Amino acid sequence: MSNSSSPKFPLVLTVLTAIALAILIGLGMWQVKRLHWKEGVLTRIAALRAAPPRNLAAVLREPLDGPDLDFTKVAADCPDIETTPYLRLYAVRDAVAGYRIITLCRLSEGPFGSILVDRGFVRQEQAAGLTPGATLAGPVMGVLRKGDVRNFVTPPNDERANLWYWRDIAAMARTLGAPRPAPTFLMLQSPAPKAGLPAPAPIPADIPNNHLQYAVTWFGLAAALVGVYLASLWRRRSS
Repeated sequence: MSNSSSPKFPLVLTVLTAIALAILIGLGMWQVKRLHWKEGVLTRIAALRAAPPRNLAAVLREPLDGPDLDFTKVAADCPDIETTPYLRLYAVRDAVAGYRIITLCRLSEGPFGSILVDRGFVRQEQAAGLTPGATLAGPVMGVLRKGDVRNFVTPPNDERANLWYWRDIAAMARTLGAPRPAPTFLMLQSPAPKAGLPAPAPIPADIPNNHLQYAVTWFGLAAALVGVYLASLWRRRSS
């Protein structure tokens, strides 16, 4: 005779626990991969900070779809970047809202006719006070960065109001009249404008790397879930 009082195996609970456990472990593994990626990026940035700049035209002749393009330090002749029209790209720096000032540099050699230049950051109240500077006598230095990819929370760019929310290279180049633009940005490092604005900000001074903490959190939640599930089974068998 079967014992009708013995608890049934919690199939639904087991299936739901297994699904949740798989999700938590997957998120933890993804953060581990992001950790290795971020460590590689930080190592590359640290090496490039001390590296001599390369000629921009020579770099742009190389394949531009590889990982070596991002954060490459370059030098280029861009004498008119302080006198040409510019766009305002919304940005937040050190918890302060403002704009990054985007203009163009015409290239006399290489496979492209121009490249967009990010001159740096200004606070919102400072943007109206920007005045044209002078023609630069020597080359500028900076690092190359790829354009942004818009996601579902990014507002659309307002070209008529000159207010941009993401780096749409094609649209920005068209608005500025940039011929045959390179598919990357030149983030200005030097020289800084004599007026002090905008402030060049090619690479954040402190790039966070919290992926190990996130991974430990997800794996910890997975372990806690297993503990709760086993405790539930024990209570069922004890009742």
